[in-house]
Amino acid sequence: MFGIAVALAMDALAVSIAAGIKIRRVRHGHVLRAGVCFGLFQFGMPVIGWFAGKTFARCVCAIDHWIAFALLAALGGKMLYEARGHDPAPTGHAADPTVGWSLLLLSVATSIDALAVGLSLALLGVSIWLVAVIIGVVTCTLSALGILFGGRLGHRFEHAAEAFGGIILIAIGVRILISHLMGG
Repeated sequence: MFGIAVALAMDALAVSIAAGIKIRRVRHGHVLRAGVCFGLFQFGMPVIGWFAGKTFARCVCAIDHWIAFALLAALGGKMLYEARGHDPAPTGHAADPTVGWSLLLLSVATSIDALAVGLSLALLGVSIWLVAVIIGVVTCTLSALGILFGGRLGHRFEHAAEAFGGIILIAIGVRILISHLMGG
C-alpha cells in the first residue's frame, strides 16, 4: 500500500516543487493549501474510482491521459511564458499556484491516475479506505515538502527556476500521455 501511495504521490511532488519555484516567498499557508489539496484529491480519486466501477472507468481511461496532459501542458506553458518576464499580475508578482483554479487543476491533473488505482482495487476486492488514507497522507506530506523545496530553489534561480518548473509540468504531462498511449 505504501508503495502505491509513493508512486501516486510522485507527480504531485514534482508539481509541488514546480509550484514552490513559482512562489516568491513560500509561507505556511502555501505549504498547507498545497499539501491538503493534493492529499485530498489523491485520497478522493481512488475512492471515486472504487465506487464508480468498470463502466465509468472505460470512459475515463480513454481520455484521462489527454486531460492530464492538457492541464499540465497549459500550466507549464504559462510558467514558461511568465519566466520570460511576461507576468500578467499587476504587482509584478506571479499568480500564486496554491490558490484558486491553478491549485484545483493541478490537483485534478496529478490525481487522475489514482482513479484507475481505485478501480483496480475494487476489481481485486480490496477495501479502499485504508489505502486511500495512506495515499492521501503520503501525498499531503510529499507535496508540502515539495512546495518548501521548490521555494528554496526559486529564491536561488529566479526566472530560470520558473522556466524549469514549467518544463517539469510539461514533461510530466508528456510522460502521462506517452505512458497511456504505449499501454503502460
